[in-house]
Amino acid sequence: MGRSTVGSMVLSHGGEAWRAAGQAARRTVERAPGTAPDKASSDADRAAARRAGRRAGRITGGAQELDQRLADLLRGGLAAADRPGYGLWEETAARMVDAQAPGLAGRVRELGAIPDSGPGWPGRLLEECALLRLLDSAWLGRDRLPGPLAATARTRVGLASSAEGAAVRDRWLVLAQYDIPDGRIVTRRTWLYGRGSERVSLLLSYGAPGRAPARALPVGTVVDAEVTPYPGGGGLRGELGPQFGEPLATTAAPPGGTTAEALAAYGRALRDDPWLDAWPATLREVVPAPSGDGWQLVGAADGSALPVAPSALSRPGLWKLVALSGGGPLTVFGECGHRGFDPLAAWCAGTSEGEAPSAAVALT
Repeated sequence: MGRSTVGSMVLSHGGEAWRAAGQAARRTVERAPGTAPDKASSDADRAAARRAGRRAGRITGGAQELDQRLADLLRGGLAAADRPGYGLWEETAARMVDAQAPGLAGRVRELGAIPDSGPGWPGRLLEECALLRLLDSAWLGRDRLPGPLAATARTRVGLASSAEGAAVRDRWLVLAQYDIPDGRIVTRRTWLYGRGSERVSLLLSYGAPGRAPARALPVGTVVDAEVTPYPGGGGLRGELGPQFGEPLATTAAPPGGTTAEALAAYGRALRDDPWLDAWPATLREVVPAPSGDGWQLVGAADGSALPVAPSALSRPGLWKLVALSGGGPLTVFGECGHRGFDPLAAWCAGTSEGEAPSAAVALT
C-alpha cells in the first residue's frame, strides 16, 4: 500500500473540529479577580488574530489555485512535464510563495526535479502529485480532520507552530546529526533517544546564509536536558530546553529491532502524517551486503533485509559502514521509508563475549 493510498484513508476520517486560524493566534489573558485587562496585550492579541486570519485566507486561495493546476496537468497528461522549457513548476511555486505557503512551494519545486530523475519518472511524478493533492485537500478540509492530523497539515503547508507539550527531562543519546542545504538556508537535523522515556525526538535548527546552525551535539554523547514536543508530525519534533551539565560520551547503543519492525513502524506513522518520507528506526544485528546495483541491510537472526536508500549509495558513509562491519553484525540507526533505509550512525558489537560495543560512528 503506497503513501498516497494510506493518506487518502486517513483523510476520510472525521474528528475533532480544527480551530480557525485566527483563533490559533489568540492567547487567553489571565488576571486576578477585580483587575482590569491589559489593553495593550488585548490589542496585540486581536492584531495577531487578524494577521493569522488574513494569512489563512491567502493560503486557502493558493491551495485552491494549486488544486486546479494539478487537475489541468493530469487532464493534459504527464508527458508534457518532460518537455524542454516546461515552466509550470517554477511558476506554480512562485504563486505558492505569494500565498505565504512555503511548504506547498517546496513540494511543487520537488515535482520539477522528477522528470530528470531517470527511468520510471512518470510513476513517481504521479505519486507525488497525489500526495500534494492530498495536502491541498487536508488544508481545505482541515475543520473536518482529527486534531493531530489537522496540526500536521498546518505544519506541512508551512505555518509555523510552537513547542507546547509537557517538557520531558531525560538523558538523551545523540543518535545522528546532519545538515541539509535548502536554498540559502542550512537546516540541521539532530536525532535524540531518551534513555528513560524511550522516546525519539528530532531537533531542527537553521543557519543564515553562509553560516552553519549554532547547535552542535556530537553523535554518541548523552545530554541531560529537557525536550518540549511540537504538535503534529507524529510527535517527533521537539525543542531542546535547559541542559543540566555537559554532554558525556558513551559506548552504549540504543535498543533496536528487526527490519520488519522498522517497516511496520513507518506504516503506522503514515496514519498520522501521510506525507512522511521516512521514520526513525534502529536496526539491531544487521549486516551490510551488496544487492544487485545497490546494498541492503540483512538481519543476522532472521535473514530479513532492507535496501539501502539510493541517496545513501554515493555517500562515503556507506563505505564506513561496510568497513566497520567487516562482515559482522552492527546496530544501525537511520531513517526508514518508501525509498529504503538511510543509515546515519552505527555501533559495532564487541569482538568478544561481554565486551562493550564501540563508540557511535557517524555516517553522514
